[in-house]
Amino acid sequence: MLRPLQLPALAILLAGALVLSSPAPLHGQGKDPVTREDPEVKSLVLRGVNSVNKDELKRSVYTTASSCRNLLAQAFFCWWNKSGAFYQRRYLDREELSRDVLRLRVFYWKRGWRNATVDTAVTANHDGVTVTFAVHEGDPTRIVKQVVLYDSTLLTPKKVRQLVSTRARDPLDLLEIDSSRVLLQNEMWEKGYADAIVDTALVVDTARKVADLTYRVIPNRRTTVGTITILRRDTTPEVSTQVVLNSLTLLPGKIYRRSDVLRSQRNLYESNLFRSAIVRVPQQPDTVKDVIVDVTEADLRDARIAAGFNSVDYFSVEGRISHHNLLGGARRLDLSGIVGNLGAATINGASFFRRIRDPDPAFKRPTWQASIDFRQPAFLQRPENSFGLSAFAHRRAVPSVFIDQGWGGSATLTRSLAERVQASLNYRLEATKVTAGDAYFCVNFGVCDPTTTSTLRAMRRLSPLAVVWNASRADEPLSPTKGYNGRVELEHSSQATLSHFNYNRAFAELAVYKRVGRDRGSRGWLSQSVSPNVRNWILAGHLRLGIVRPFGGTDAGDALVIHPRKRFYAGGAQSVRGYGENQLGPRILTIAPEQLAHALTTSGAPCDTTSAASIALCDPNTGDITNSQFLPRPLGGTSVIEGSVELRFPIWRKLGGAAFVDAAVVGKNALRPGSDIGRLASGAAAVTPGFGVRYYSLVGPIRVDLGFNPRRTEPLRVVTEATAGGVRRIVPLTTPRTFDPGGSVFSRMVLHLSIGQAF
Repeated sequence: MLRPLQLPALAILLAGALVLSSPAPLHGQGKDPVTREDPEVKSLVLRGVNSVNKDELKRSVYTTASSCRNLLAQAFFCWWNKSGAFYQRRYLDREELSRDVLRLRVFYWKRGWRNATVDTAVTANHDGVTVTFAVHEGDPTRIVKQVVLYDSTLLTPKKVRQLVSTRARDPLDLLEIDSSRVLLQNEMWEKGYADAIVDTALVVDTARKVADLTYRVIPNRRTTVGTITILRRDTTPEVSTQVVLNSLTLLPGKIYRRSDVLRSQRNLYESNLFRSAIVRVPQQPDTVKDVIVDVTEADLRDARIAAGFNSVDYFSVEGRISHHNLLGGARRLDLSGIVGNLGAATINGASFFRRIRDPDPAFKRPTWQASIDFRQPAFLQRPENSFGLSAFAHRRAVPSVFIDQGWGGSATLTRSLAERVQASLNYRLEATKVTAGDAYFCVNFGVCDPTTTSTLRAMRRLSPLAVVWNASRADEPLSPTKGYNGRVELEHSSQATLSHFNYNRAFAELAVYKRVGRDRGSRGWLSQSVSPNVRNWILAGHLRLGIVRPFGGTDAGDALVIHPRKRFYAGGAQSVRGYGENQLGPRILTIAPEQLAHALTTSGAPCDTTSAASIALCDPNTGDITNSQFLPRPLGGTSVIEGSVELRFPIWRKLGGAAFVDAAVVGKNALRPGSDIGRLASGAAAVTPGFGVRYYSLVGPIRVDLGFNPRRTEPLRVVTEATAGGVRRIVPLTTPRTFDPGGSVFSRMVLHLSIGQAF
């Protein structure tokens, strides 16, 4: 029974609960939503929109419907909770609604539909309203004649077609015309004509809804760079003026080009010396352009230290120190290190910390990694050059599995050849030693033969000398729509480079992007929101070629002298998507020895799994052994030919789709002098079609792909293991397994989840 003194408190609590649980009153609640001054907009409808993009049209008006704040809220919260944390309410502003009619007409007018009209309607919708814009587009005003007047010694017809996006019979799109004008002007600036003028002339017949369009490119005189003035915003600057000048590709007397302005500003920002760097040229009638570089210094030193613990690595400490102007000259030095596994010997197994049961005390010692990186920009006083040195050492371990110890260093000379085109010469000296059992090398490296296993256990140097050419000419880094990206690597490793592995390796990769459709409702290939524009059809192609040739030996011994890291693999989210990661190519099957107990030997006798000599005679094709009991392990190949074609298309808002075909051949043998080029294609090969969906987020496309695996039957070598004297050893079986994954059509679909386009 409640005492009298408790009743008032209980009543207050009940009243408070009723107030909190009741919905917040709307403005003018109880009235017809249509007649209220500012009802909530529950829905926004666009009717009659056929020629422009609806999403972009919606963004051009003020009136917006209530909606979830983001995709996560829409998926998990908004359907049951309309609080302000997840749901954003929008109310009708009748003055802005009348202005929206004008905004829509201007939107259409700029894109060529000059006679479009718009009607509005506001109708009740539950406790809010639905706002409808009924658009009557009519016929657009079209370009019937287009002329581009230019100096043929400066521009080619092909280049003009690339820069001018308008065509005869297209709607008279003023935004496309302005974009083409800017592109023509920038191209002339790149050729040194910074004062070039691009005039556009329009003759419009409003009655017939046709127009004549003329572009006239007036180059004027060629421009050069005059004096360069460095404007400092710091009272006591630490970075010398010469450092700023060394970062500039603009030089007095040099042709004044747009790319030099952009590269100079990018060099200043990438140095991390300045928090603000602006390269500007005041309006000058003279052909000699005086340049002003306005810079504000950033913090030249920073340090960070952190400590933590977890149940696996015990206690760990890491730190990093950076100096962005060491000894002047914009030289950068980075020191970093991390020490882990601290306390493993004393608190092993205590509380929630894991217990290391391996008797070897080496697994309880600290693990660590350390590195030193030095970079000199404007090497030899040339802004297009940079030079870098690095040194590193490590001791990594996973208890009862492996201990990896190594050290090394590298030197890299890089030269910028053109805008986003670089060439570099790199030498890397690395010495490593991995202490582990045979099973570790077979499972993790795909190395199951004793010769290569013993090589990797000893301290061995991998020291290649490489020349790399890299070009990035695509328009967007995250989701390109035109242009190309290319890379070529040539690598040599031998005793002359202080390496224990002797090989020559060549690799080339090219990705090409082309628009195969245009949406008249979009401007450029990035939407006005932050996500990439997915309203266009993009055809993308990818080609990857590689070959590695060891020195000496026979084909059968090639795999013994090529480091696993230098072999070629195919399959995965960025390769042949009908296969798992690295699963297309030479493979080997592993199986637990106890699963061979019911198999027979090659002579038909029962399989004996008690010794290595007897288990090697077991036939993996006998008994009740199924394919699911085998685990395929990639070995890597000595050559690869891989190609992909992908069509990317819009679906809805930020969602896009793709249909693709991937194919690859991973060769088992390297090409030798006098051999047929067809040997490159003698290996594991497959063609896998598929389809996927992309969500264009802030960090890049979130990609879901389904590839179809052909799953052909193939004979594969089988290895198992046997224990002798307390040591596990890999045992290869003399009989290969006829491996047929089988399965239904749906089981052959391989799912890949990743961020970023496949190429």
